Amino acid sequence: MATVKNALSTRTFSVLATVGNNGNCKRKPPHVLTVAGSDSGAGAGIQADLKACGSLGVYCSSVVTAVTAQNTVGVQGVHPLPEHFVAAQLRSVLSDMEVDVVKTGMLPSIGILRVLCESLKEFPVQALVVDPVMVSTSGDVLAGTSTLDGFRDELLPMADIVTPNLKEAAALLGGLRLETVADMHHAARCIYNLGPKNVLVKGGDLPDTSDAIDIFFDGKQCHEFRVPRIKTRNTHGTGCTLASCIAAELAKGSSMLLAVQEAKRFVEGALLYSRDMVIGSGPQGPFDQLYKFKDQAFTSYRGEHFDPNSLFLYAVTDWRMNKKWGRGIVDAVKAAIDGGATIIQLREKEAKTGDFLGAAEACKKICQSNHVPLLINDRVDIALACDADGVHVGQSDMPVSKVRKLLGPNKIIGVSCKTLEQAERAWVDGADYIGCGGVFPTSTKENNITIGLDGLKALCSASKLPVVAIGGIKKGNAGSVMELGVPNLKGIAVVSALFDQQCVLTETRCLHSLLMDISASTMA
Repeated sequence: MATVKNALSTRTFSVLATVGNNGNCKRKPPHVLTVAGSDSGAGAGIQADLKACGSLGVYCSSVVTAVTAQNTVGVQGVHPLPEHFVAAQLRSVLSDMEVDVVKTGMLPSIGILRVLCESLKEFPVQALVVDPVMVSTSGDVLAGTSTLDGFRDELLPMADIVTPNLKEAAALLGGLRLETVADMHHAARCIYNLGPKNVLVKGGDLPDTSDAIDIFFDGKQCHEFRVPRIKTRNTHGTGCTLASCIAAELAKGSSMLLAVQEAKRFVEGALLYSRDMVIGSGPQGPFDQLYKFKDQAFTSYRGEHFDPNSLFLYAVTDWRMNKKWGRGIVDAVKAAIDGGATIIQLREKEAKTGDFLGAAEACKKICQSNHVPLLINDRVDIALACDADGVHVGQSDMPVSKVRKLLGPNKIIGVSCKTLEQAERAWVDGADYIGCGGVFPTSTKENNITIGLDGLKALCSASKLPVVAIGGIKKGNAGSVMELGVPNLKGIAVVSALFDQQCVLTETRCLHSLLMDISASTMA
């Protein structure tokens, strides 16, 4: 489909304004047309597509190919619409409404598939996203042999991307067994040879792994997406939603790779939000594609109440250092804030609970009056008792998912991470930011394993969350950290550089000034 493939690389959908005959500016929203079946349970199909596109700010029209009777137990019936009426729907929308991207779902017959192909030849669009719905997740067959041949021979050569799951990929390849990641890589290349411009093989049900693994192949390079599998029964409609989100992001002007990445993030967030939702009594429930609108409290900790820029100069207290210099924790915190610290973490490992709580309550008053967040290291009970802004935990502390349940959606949670797997788990479990390190050797932690600047750079580039660098950072090496220029790196966390010094105020001012100079130079 040359008109689709060539236009996609040059058109920018983000330019939505045109000038009308009267000189007024008219706004054209990005527009996705979904061609799919209706799901009476509203978890998948047309219903999922409409919700997903709407959540991403994209107008979505629809052409219904079949009406199904289904619920959380399975599919009880499929009624394909007459081919002439599917053709009439396609003509009505495509001839009038300036569709940017077409996304396909269930095409229950070879006749309907061919009607779609002919319509797209008559009314070319900018991109075609094909979700080859042949077998439902519950195992119900939704497309016959002739339709499968039509996918291979007629529709895939027109597609800009095809998004099969393992069963669908196996069907497209004549029953090829797909049991390993290597099999998925091979399948992506084989399906690419059938004609689509890009292939995304979805491995959410790959056996013998705790991760959800997808393989994206663009004809030149394979990209492997691996995230911890979210444990939930509510996965009905994930494939439809993912394909619709890809279509929506393409309609907004994203590149194909970016569209896939953003679509995956959306689905992960929706699954995370919906994992404990109960609708129906069957084994596979729907999830909520409208989660961003339903619960502002859930989304708030992903950015609304937490400002990632507060990680800029992150001061972590140490009672031994303050005792060495003859000062109390409250005085130390006040001096750090006066010097420019943008967030405070109370890390008082040896303090008794009563003493720790008293210090935390006093520090909370100082932080609150200066609009500086106060986090408690590890001790969720202290954070709750003093109403701190949040907590920071390590890999051996209470799991983030448990902390989130205790603190609720409106508190900040940070977690220390050294690996990409730990960073992905932090995202899935509901953390707000990652403390990455140790970057350099440090005496404040026993048995500290350093990851170096290269490790920091790799994690920042892959992380979905803002990152603060931790471990052995001081005035002499802070520049090498902040000058990395990698995505998501928001600041540095320091301990001895502030608190193992004679004057906390002076040292904090110096370090803050240094960071400001580095920030100004990197932005110039």
